Amino acid sequence: MNNSPRDILAQVKLFQKSRKSTIPNVPDLEKFFSDLEKKLKKLDRQKNYDEYVRVVKENAKEIREKVLKYLMVRRTRTEIVNYFGADLERQNLRFPTVTDPEPIFYELNGHEDHVFNTTIELAVKRFKYARYTPMLYYKGGVSQPEELAQQNMGKFMKILLVKRLESSFFAFRNTLQRFIRSYEHFIREYDLGYVYVSKKYINKIFELLEDDNDEAIQRLIDEDRAQKLPASEFRKSFRQDLEHDLQILKEMAGLWESVHRDPKLLKFVDMLKKSDILKENKVIIFTESRETAVYLDSRLQEQVGDGVLSFSGGSSAATREKVIENFDGRARYPKDDYRILITTEVLSEGVNLHRANVVVNYDIPWNPTRMMQRVGRINRVDTTFDAIHTFNFFPTVQSNDQIKLREAAEYKIQGFIEMLGADARLLTEGEEIKSHDLFARLLSRKTITGEDGEEDSELKYLQVIRNIRDSDPDLFERIKRLPKKARTARRQRRDSNSLLTYFRKGRLQKFYLADARSSREVDFFAAARTFDADRDVERGTLGKDFYELLEKNKRAFELATTDEIRDFGTKGGRDSASAVLRILKSGEIRKFKGYTDEDELYLARLIRLLEEGGLPKQSSKTLLKELDRELKNGVNPLRILALLRVNIAEEFFRETAAETVAHISGPREVILSEYLHG
Repeated sequence: MNNSPRDILAQVKLFQKSRKSTIPNVPDLEKFFSDLEKKLKKLDRQKNYDEYVRVVKENAKEIREKVLKYLMVRRTRTEIVNYFGADLERQNLRFPTVTDPEPIFYELNGHEDHVFNTTIELAVKRFKYARYTPMLYYKGGVSQPEELAQQNMGKFMKILLVKRLESSFFAFRNTLQRFIRSYEHFIREYDLGYVYVSKKYINKIFELLEDDNDEAIQRLIDEDRAQKLPASEFRKSFRQDLEHDLQILKEMAGLWESVHRDPKLLKFVDMLKKSDILKENKVIIFTESRETAVYLDSRLQEQVGDGVLSFSGGSSAATREKVIENFDGRARYPKDDYRILITTEVLSEGVNLHRANVVVNYDIPWNPTRMMQRVGRINRVDTTFDAIHTFNFFPTVQSNDQIKLREAAEYKIQGFIEMLGADARLLTEGEEIKSHDLFARLLSRKTITGEDGEEDSELKYLQVIRNIRDSDPDLFERIKRLPKKARTARRQRRDSNSLLTYFRKGRLQKFYLADARSSREVDFFAAARTFDADRDVERGTLGKDFYELLEKNKRAFELATTDEIRDFGTKGGRDSASAVLRILKSGEIRKFKGYTDEDELYLARLIRLLEEGGLPKQSSKTLLKELDRELKNGVNPLRILALLRVNIAEEFFRETAAETVAHISGPREVILSEYLHG
């Protein structure tokens, strides 16, 4: 969830009706997500940063606890080991130990550190990125979305420069030269009287940034001449800022002419020769820059020999086959021609590389999730290794003190993010990470495994049943044959008497807990924890209020599973679905006597669909526009009915996946109840 809670609602609506969901205690998903959105609307992401992040985290927890845990199967390795340890042993399978990531500090000498820091200062504070934001200088003004797109383009190019600098000096120098050529070409065209702009490239830039292909980005921007505007229509400050930026670029290039060594590469070659882990195992090196990958390939071939293979987005199918043969533990025809693989994000998902057990992140994975994806390529259940190792590179200044090296590296990373300010979320790819957190997270085993918090797992209870089935088949048979409406009682430490009841309707299952005040639905985990009891617990007696409490639970279950739908927002509701409902429920249309039986059934189904939130928002908006256009010519129910049939696909009337699986059309059944003495 990178942007807003509604991103998740949009996905959930693919298989749940947004106003009649089967999720416990959240029948109206629209309202649930709207309430979360309201909490964020009052806050400014930049001005109220700390409060904003707190609310985002709160919202995420609510979504996870109240919605996602009913829709999502999450299996952590810890769960598998805890609950299926015997199965793993029988099949001779095991998970390797994931060690804490080890930092590799490449040390800049005094001059290199000065050049490095000055470059960051120039790129972030003084460079205006005018060539990439021309419409911000346009005298005619631009729309707000277009202005935002231009601002984002400037931010993207800033992030690209910072990423390249940290990736490798080689990649940064090449990127710098492309920036200079692009500026010189743009200024020449400007002086000839023209400015070429495009409103189309912004989305493509997203894709190319994801692939870290800045060469293609620059080419796209330079060649995409969608619109030619007279230079006279731009403010004079545009030409001045273009010249200013070009001079900054040349100043940076001049600084880097005085840097004659590559401390990062020197450190890595030294580690490859001295570290037992790096010397003795197959190694996967990840970098975010294709140029860094090519550069490393050529340099390591010189230093290590011909056991080095490079793979990136432009590599051939034959090279991919070499990767599989040499690094995939399941390769049909395994070979051992290569020990070191250099690759970009293109291999961070969907490919097994578990003949290796070492991952080296040559540049900082600013988004820690990427570390998990990368290590996931070698952290497989059928690996032959006992341990998985990760190394991360960090820039720092020379020092003989390891603690000071670490502090200096952390400080440098903080400097990147603090200097970028709110734009840093683009560097960390949408994740809100405070600068002082990032270094710690990149050195945490939890980041790699993704198991940062243990949640309730139904596997615990499944294992209990499996154990009974395998060790005590007679008891298992008794449980299976329990009569419906079974009931029991026991003493609990509670303020008042209560009753927990398990209901079923078709395959829909729900649990309700009633006391003197009310009845409320509880989820499976809460019910299981309440029902949980040892064999020797003494059975209690049912209280006098047992039937009264049972009736409360029954009424609550009936209300949740009734076919009647509440009137959602049809009185004054502002959304398009509510507006369409008001039109369809108006007397002239609903009570028209010229409909056939089939027409009346269709109209009733459509009203029900809208009430349940089963029609996507965009479809509702389109339908409302069409209805408004038609109603300008007067109310003709048959023409409106024809318009509805044309604009609403039959697919919308089909059962959702949740309804199909639940088969909620069966009879309501009381399965069992437990009376809890206060």
